[in-house]
Amino acid sequence: MEKLVYVLWKKADVSPSQFKDAMLGDIAERMLALGPAKLSMNLADDDIAYADGMRLTRFDPPPAATVSFWMDCADDRGSYEEVLASATDRIAGYLVVESVPLHNTTHTAATGSRVPGTNMVALIERPEHIPYGDWIAHWHGHHKRVALETQSSYLYIRNVVVRALTEDAPPWAGIVEEGFPTEAVTDPMLWYSAGGSKEKFEKNFGAMMDSVSAFLDVSRVESHPMSEYRIKE
Repeated sequence: MEKLVYVLWKKADVSPSQFKDAMLGDIAERMLALGPAKLSMNLADDDIAYADGMRLTRFDPPPAATVSFWMDCADDRGSYEEVLASATDRIAGYLVVESVPLHNTTHTAATGSRVPGTNMVALIERPEHIPYGDWIAHWHGHHKRVALETQSSYLYIRNVVVRALTEDAPPWAGIVEEGFPTEAVTDPMLWYSAGGSKEKFEKNFGAMMDSVSAFLDVSRVESHPMSEYRIKE
């Protein structure tokens, strides 16, 4: 069983609400008909507009969604790509290895419904000067501990990119999903679990920034607030 993640850009003449309706309607139905073991979507829809100020991107326009699914063999992905391409301006696909350091047990929803909260989707590159083994060791070791100890996240999914599946896919080495309570997205004190303490906020924020800068070029990190939808689990 293999996991694939696709980053999607919507067509310019399609509104976020129209794109959402298409993705959760026709596109989801057509993908389900292909028989994936699991299917989930993150959408930059109107429900996430409150978090637009948290977006970090070098793309204009920015990505509008990610779609993740599991299938027996990535070689047979052609039909899935055709479905995704029919509703988008561009797709970038990746074969990944998933790990879940933190499962969502608190912000749940019925299958196909919006998960309450905000999924921050990070698209990250490995700096060339950091050996791959050292990069993974920091990300999966020290950084995991810091992220879980200093933030109010309820979900943490890491996808290590094995290889790109589409031409001209950006050179991302990892795709991360972190779920945060809605109120934390615009309140740094809540985001960094500071409990109203300026001292604890500065400590947690500093620890997180030190860890991030140790294995990433922050200027090249993509971070996109999105709504999460679990289509098939």
